[in-house]
Amino acid sequence: MPFTHWIARLRSSTLPAYQLIPELIAQDLQSGRLAPRERLPPLRDLASKLDLNYTTVVRGFAEARERGLIVSRPGLGSFVRGSFIGLPLRAGTGAEMTMNMPPELSEHPAIQRAQEQAARSMAQANFQDLMRYQDFGGTPRDRHLAAQWMAQWVPEAVPERLLVAPGIHSVLLALTSLLVKPGQSLCVEPLVYPGIKAIAAQLGTRLHPLSMDEQGLIPESLEAACKSLPVGALYLCPNLHNPTTATLPIRRREQLADIALRHSVPIIEDDAYGMLPTAVPPPLIEFAPELTYYISGLSKWLGAGVRTAHVLTPTSATHQRLAGALRATTVMASPLINHVVSEWFEQGHSAEVLAAVREECQWRSQTIRTRLANHGVRTQPNGFHAWLPLLAREDGHCIASEMADKLRSLGVAAVAGSTFCTDRNPPEGLRLCLGGSLTRDDCGRALQAVVDALAHCQAGDSNT
Repeated sequence: MPFTHWIARLRSSTLPAYQLIPELIAQDLQSGRLAPRERLPPLRDLASKLDLNYTTVVRGFAEARERGLIVSRPGLGSFVRGSFIGLPLRAGTGAEMTMNMPPELSEHPAIQRAQEQAARSMAQANFQDLMRYQDFGGTPRDRHLAAQWMAQWVPEAVPERLLVAPGIHSVLLALTSLLVKPGQSLCVEPLVYPGIKAIAAQLGTRLHPLSMDEQGLIPESLEAACKSLPVGALYLCPNLHNPTTATLPIRRREQLADIALRHSVPIIEDDAYGMLPTAVPPPLIEFAPELTYYISGLSKWLGAGVRTAHVLTPTSATHQRLAGALRATTVMASPLINHVVSEWFEQGHSAEVLAAVREECQWRSQTIRTRLANHGVRTQPNGFHAWLPLLAREDGHCIASEMADKLRSLGVAAVAGSTFCTDRNPPEGLRLCLGGSLTRDDCGRALQAVVDALAHCQAGDSNT
C-alpha cells in the first residue's frame, strides 16, 4: 500500500512527524517512488494509514508546501510539484551539508579582486548590448576565452566547437533529449548527480545503471549493456565523483572509450569537479573525441550562482545540433554573466580564485580524513565533499536515512545514498559537504556532530 513505507521511519525518528513528512516526500521524489505532478492521497486517508493525528499530517503538508515540494489546489487535493525540488537550500540555521557548494571565501583577496573586476567591467560595458538577445553559445570573445581556459584540461578545446550555456544542468537536459531516443537507455553510474535523475524522469528517459567500485565505473558493465539493450548515451562523472569522490583511473577511461567507439555510443563527460584537483588523468574526450561531449562549469569551484557552463562538442555538426537543442530549452545564457566571466578569464582572476579554493579544499579534505579516519571515510585531497560508508547494526537500525535524521536533530544535514541511487539498491552511506558559507570553525563543529552521532549509533542509543 502506498506510503506505508513511511511508518517505520515515523516511529523510529526523533524528529516530530510533521517535520519528517516533508523529508519523506523529498526522498520519495528523489528515489522515484513519487513522480512530478502525482496526486497525493487525501489528508484524512493518509493520517489513517500512518496512524497519525489528522492535524499532524496537515501541518506536515504545510511544511512541504513551504519547501516547494507540493502544491495544493482547492477541491482537487495536493500534488507533487512538477519539478524535482530535491534538497533544501541553506536556511541560515545549523550546518547545511546537503547542497554540494564550494567553500565561500568572501574575505579572500582573490575573491575581492574578482568582485572589483566585475564592477569595473560592468561600468565600462555597453549595457544595452548586454540587455539584448544574442546568438546562442556566447559571443566569439566568450567562446575564445572559454576555450583558452578549458585548454588547461582539454588541450584540443577550440572555440568553433564550444558553447557557453546557462549551467551544466541545462546542458545535461539538452543532451539527454538530443541523444537518447524513445526506446533507448541512458547508461549511468549506480550513484549519480540527482539532477540527471530528475531530467530523466521529466523526459521519460530510461536510466540503465552500470556497476562501479571504489575506483569508479567498471568498463565491463558498459560492454554488457551495449550488447544487451539499445543504448542512447553514457553519462558519467569521472573526477571527484559525486557522491563517492572516486576518480576514474586512466586505464578505465581508455577501456570505456574503446567500448563506446566500437558500439558508437556517445559519451556525456560531466567534469563539474575536474578543475579542483591540481592534476587529473586525461579526459575521455581525448580517447574518443568523435563521440564525447565534455562539460565543465564554474559552480563547483567558484559558486553555484554563476550559472555558466562550457560544453565542447565532438564535431561541427553536433555543435549545431546541440546549439539548437539548448536554444529550444534555455534560449541563451545571460550575456551579463557571460561578460563578467570572460573578464575574469582574460584578467586572470579565475586562476587566482581557483588556486584559493583549491587551498581551502585541501584543508577541509584533510580535516575530514583526520576526524573521520576510523570510519572509512572517502575523500580526495582537493575535494570539499566526502563519502561516509555506514554499517547497519544487527537489529537493522541506523541505516543511512536514519543517520541523516540523527544529524538533523543535531543541527547538521547530510544526504543519504538513496538520493543518488539509480539501481534500487542504495548503499548504506552519506555524502557530507564542507562547502558553502561554513567557516573552518563551523566545519569543526559539524564534523564533531557527525562523530558524536556515529558513536551513539554504534552504541545503539535510541535517544539520539
